[in-house]
Amino acid sequence: MQTIRLDGQSLTRDRLVAVAAGAAVELDPRALDAVRRAAGFLAEQVRRQEPIYGVSTGFGSNADKLLGAHPLRDELPGATPSGRSLHEELQRNLIVTHAVCVGEPMAADVVRAMLCIRINTLLKGHSGIRVETLQALTAMLNAGIVPVVPQLGSVGASGDLAPLSHLAIVLLGGGEAFFEGRRMAGAEALQCAGLAPVSLSYKEGLALNNGTAQMLAMGVLALHRLEQMLDTADLAAAMTIDAFAGRLGAFAAEVHALRPHPGQVQVAANLRRLLEGSTLADIAYHLVPRFRQWLPSSWSPFPQAGADAQALRFDIGWDWVPADQRHGREKFYLRFLPFRGGKKHQPQDSYSLRCIPQVHGAVRDAAAQAARVLDIELNAVTDNPLVFPDKADATHVEEQVISAGHFHGMPLALALSYVKAAIPTLASISERRLNKLVDPATNDGLPAFLIGNEDGTESGHMIVQYTAAAIVNDLASRAHPASVYSVPTSANAEDHVSMGANEARHVLAMVEDLGKVLALELYTAAQALDLRRDMINAARALARGADAVALATKVQGGPAAGAPGREDFLGEVEALRAQLAGADAFHPGTAVAAAHARIRAEVPFLDRDRAMDGEVAAMVALVASGALLQAPPA
Repeated sequence: MQTIRLDGQSLTRDRLVAVAAGAAVELDPRALDAVRRAAGFLAEQVRRQEPIYGVSTGFGSNADKLLGAHPLRDELPGATPSGRSLHEELQRNLIVTHAVCVGEPMAADVVRAMLCIRINTLLKGHSGIRVETLQALTAMLNAGIVPVVPQLGSVGASGDLAPLSHLAIVLLGGGEAFFEGRRMAGAEALQCAGLAPVSLSYKEGLALNNGTAQMLAMGVLALHRLEQMLDTADLAAAMTIDAFAGRLGAFAAEVHALRPHPGQVQVAANLRRLLEGSTLADIAYHLVPRFRQWLPSSWSPFPQAGADAQALRFDIGWDWVPADQRHGREKFYLRFLPFRGGKKHQPQDSYSLRCIPQVHGAVRDAAAQAARVLDIELNAVTDNPLVFPDKADATHVEEQVISAGHFHGMPLALALSYVKAAIPTLASISERRLNKLVDPATNDGLPAFLIGNEDGTESGHMIVQYTAAAIVNDLASRAHPASVYSVPTSANAEDHVSMGANEARHVLAMVEDLGKVLALELYTAAQALDLRRDMINAARALARGADAVALATKVQGGPAAGAPGREDFLGEVEALRAQLAGADAFHPGTAVAAAHARIRAEVPFLDRDRAMDGEVAAMVALVASGALLQAPPA
């Protein structure tokens, strides 16, 4: 695996994801020069007895307490000097008292990303950490030591204090860590890896635990997964459009040029690409038959339809529109034959199909805004105070060690709140498409719950929609922005906080659940696509092997043999037969067909009810892996 060079300037989301997945890091020697200068500057200011927050003062509400030269108890009569360094004790105590998170441990990739972010920001040379401490932190990451960091405890200002303290405490030989698959004491993990614990110097505790690494790590990993889910959502939507034999005009380039939101334009183009080559989309209304219940007699009179017809799980049919019901619509019936099958004679699909670019695109724009914020944060300094050792015109130390608020996570928190609101939107429109597929009132002539059910015993994909609905509700319930509810901390010294870590933690978990909804839509859309394609191609096979009289038995409402208008009726049936017979086999878009084939390699068509839990799990895993997005053309 590659080694990522860190310099405080050029860390990208992709590089961070690589480190999270196991890549090693190395430190840029030029960046270490800046680190060395800042650490030396602080040591010199301490020698001069300059009062510096977090170096020679306490923290937070203790900022007004100056450190003495030695512990006060050393001054008691008869006391033996303890030899304790108050500066070192201050930094150590900061870490050990702040490592108080609770809950289940964060995933290893999150913790590795946090370590990488912290190393990179410290390389900026404005934090005062020593080179040897930074190298020790790097060695811990590269050795595969993963500190145990419980999930709950950060308020997002002063940064992620408690979680980052759980990272740093292992460096000191405390806390717990995972190493080579085992959970153990931090000191043992260091020993197993051949590393030694570190004693902290001036401001190093504050440099290690004061920053936005948790919310940034979780945000980057969430966005990485969300970007895959956005492409998956477009794929699921395209498969559903083909299953509906939907209309493509709503995705035309000239349409979206009139409202050019970037995400919207991108989704429309993506749908056009995914559906390229489809002969189901934009099919003439009258060519699409409606599902009818299979009966033993459904196909037996038509041996010319092929031996496969007897194995079909459906019958098909149309309703004929008599001439006296066409008044005012004569022009329409000059273009379309007077048969009502599965597709309604309407020029537009429902919102969950027609408005895919607008909805999916808006979610993409939310993700793009978050990406802009996260990209800046990856190479930002987020601790406090900030050290400017090279400021030549400074007249006193406060101009070179400046207390500010870069630890405040609100830029990330608000960006992630936007994403957090967007995720249930994407899940909701996916569930609505799924629901349309299983509902016979809205699925354009497909069977109820996408199962033949000739004996009345089968539920098909009925409960798949229930599960999707449950997840959508849960996502919506979790979408309330944590960033709007600040709870003051540190005796009101920290009287406004971002709660960005909670926001990031929620988003990371919600992206995973979004993938489950998309998997359920794809599972259902694949079933619907099989039925739609097979029903139209069964009509085509029948048209190729039968005459108009035979095909007319699949049409209801026409005049009976010998009745007035019979010949005109058969003439129109013949026109339908000729169009079906003259068509090539109907198929979805090339990219949709490739993804469908990949699904069918894992999950077969549901011809009769069977246990579906394993298939649903397989679909969820398939979506999470991203394999559908790389499916080769069939």
